[in-house]
Amino acid sequence: MDEKEFAERSRLTLARIEGAIEQAADDGADIDFEMQSGILEIECADGSKIIVSPHMIAQEIWVAARSGGFHFRDDGQSGWVDTRTGETLDQRLIEVVKQQGQVAIKLS
Repeated sequence: MDEKEFAERSRLTLARIEGAIEQAADDGADIDFEMQSGILEIECADGSKIIVSPHMIAQEIWVAARSGGFHFRDDGQSGWVDTRTGETLDQRLIEVVKQQGQVAIKLS
């Protein structure tokens, strides 16, 4: 995948995640978010943060949370997949937000 394609795929993915966080907040969850310079910062009720950011050089989406750092690469079939465990970005992010923020999000 070239840089332009990676940039577009990662932008669409972060926008989809942002929409899920926004929906949870609209539904009353105590969670906030900000998209700035292509990086999604999710703030939990306790003030802790989850950062979701594209890494152009590695062509990965990185997630930083209390539970650790995770790297996801588009495998061309399942979407963004953890480079160590094979878990999808959606699966990991749902779990991280639930554990750290006590909020259930829906990612399709």
